[in-house]
Amino acid sequence: MTTLFEKAFRTDAGKTFLRLGIIIAAVVVSLVFAFRGPSMMLLLVVAAIPVAIVGAYLLIRYPPMGFLLIIVISTVISRDVAPVGLIAMLLAALTVLWIFDMMVRQREINLIKSPTITPLVLFSAVVVLSFVVGQLPWFSVSQVPMDSQIAGLGIFLLSFAAFILVAHQIRDIIWLKWMVFLYLALGSLAVIIGMRVLPAYQTLNYMLLHPKTTGGSLFWLWLSAMAFSQILFNKNLGMKWRVALAVVLAGFLYLTLDRNRAWTSGWAPALTAFFIIIWVARPKWAMPLTMVGIAGLILLFQPIYNAVFIGDNEYSTVTRLEAWRIVWEIIKVNPILGLGPGNYYNYTILFPILGWYVEFNSHNNYVDIVAQAGVLGLVCYIWFLVVTWRLGWGLRNQVPRDGFTQAFIYGTLGGLAGSIVAGMLGDWVLPFVYNIGIYGLRSSIYAWFFLGALVAIDQMRRAGTPLD
Repeated sequence: MTTLFEKAFRTDAGKTFLRLGIIIAAVVVSLVFAFRGPSMMLLLVVAAIPVAIVGAYLLIRYPPMGFLLIIVISTVISRDVAPVGLIAMLLAALTVLWIFDMMVRQREINLIKSPTITPLVLFSAVVVLSFVVGQLPWFSVSQVPMDSQIAGLGIFLLSFAAFILVAHQIRDIIWLKWMVFLYLALGSLAVIIGMRVLPAYQTLNYMLLHPKTTGGSLFWLWLSAMAFSQILFNKNLGMKWRVALAVVLAGFLYLTLDRNRAWTSGWAPALTAFFIIIWVARPKWAMPLTMVGIAGLILLFQPIYNAVFIGDNEYSTVTRLEAWRIVWEIIKVNPILGLGPGNYYNYTILFPILGWYVEFNSHNNYVDIVAQAGVLGLVCYIWFLVVTWRLGWGLRNQVPRDGFTQAFIYGTLGGLAGSIVAGMLGDWVLPFVYNIGIYGLRSSIYAWFFLGALVAIDQMRRAGTPLD
């Protein structure tokens, strides 16, 4: 760490940044003390200023450190900062620092050339336009509060920013390895706590795990997809680590297929990811396995149906179908741009669902996108998914075989397919402000990080950077 600090502040730019930060901090502190006087909270804020200055500069010099920090926060930091949340705050800070660095140091805004960037930029523009037109009185009830609309807008823009930041700022495969294996290591702790094999599992669950992380399908989906692909296809990974990951993966399957099998979003996206990974990586294995799976589904259809439709799953299916129908009726007033972030939630009370006049959400990411950002938003999203898949598909055989990077690409393609399924089941690649909310970025962030890493890998490949 000493070497990292020395490298960061040895340059003229580093010294200038530090001096400027100290001057600004001194002026701000002097003014605050002059008007407010000393207090404990104020002293804590003052003490945090130099830490923030050093941290900001380190993140400008070594941007991937911010991604590692987000992974730590999302997995094992159970406390959060209302009303925005730590993940959203840090993503916003990383985005501002990136833009600041381009404008001040590089003196140009330069986006990399990738087919994935265009649909996200256009999607961002559509969402902003939808936010503007969302201020129109579409129905006789008012829009949702402005802070909720801004939060909904922020969810879209920060998700896209996470993808773009990783795509632009990962320039060495070692940082991606750190991201993946840190995630797997900390995510393994969530599996172990969930297994309830530790004596103090309840205390650990309260101290370390945030419900918006472990309650999000995408956290488990990407954890299992990355573990599965690294176990099978990273031949450079030591056997003891592959066995450890296999144990964790088995624990995840036990939790989702046995203890929590009523939570379809917990296991269906992950099984989809496994299926796609095998088909992409080893088609010769996939065909017989698929035939065996189809035969098993036919022979065990009734027991599987009974196992899935337990609890309130059958009622949930009926209500969701009715919710989709009603939301589509609401969307008809402005199908091109939608009703703006979050707004359709207030309008649902005008349409009875199974005889009840209540507010509800669609529990479907695609219906939600149309409701908030219109058909244009959905077109941009599907466009993004298609070009991202094509990018990963093309990269899979353009990187070193049987190593970390190829296994990562297989896992990301599986994770992408699983995320598409999760969106249909009501889990959130783009969290809805009145469901899982902005704290849902704790779970959904992994989809945007690892999909963005496909672009980073492509850029490294083009630049001739070693990829394993």
